[in-house]
Amino acid sequence: MPTYRYEACDEQHACPRCRGGFDRVQRLSEPPLDRCPECGAPVRRAVVAIQVGRSLSGLDDRAKAAGFTKLKRLGKGEYEKQY
Repeated sequence: MPTYRYEACDEQHACPRCRGGFDRVQRLSEPPLDRCPECGAPVRRAVVAIQVGRSLSGLDDRAKAAGFTKLKRLGKGEYEKQY
C-alpha cells in the first residue's frame, strides 16, 4: 500500500499535526482525505518524490567500474587497498 503525504490547505485553522504535514498509508482504492483526522481542517494531498533505496555494495561496484580505488584505514596514517 502506498504512503501519501497530506498538508493543511489553510494553516491558520490547522492543528500542529496537519500544519506540519502527515503521512497516511492508504489503499489505491480509498479516496484521498479531505479533512484532518484530528482537527477536521481541510487538507490536500502533497506531491512527494519516490525514494529508491541504494545499497552500499551497489555504490562500491559502480565506483570500482569507474576506476576508483577504495581504501580502508588500518591505523594512524596506514591504509590498505580494498580493490
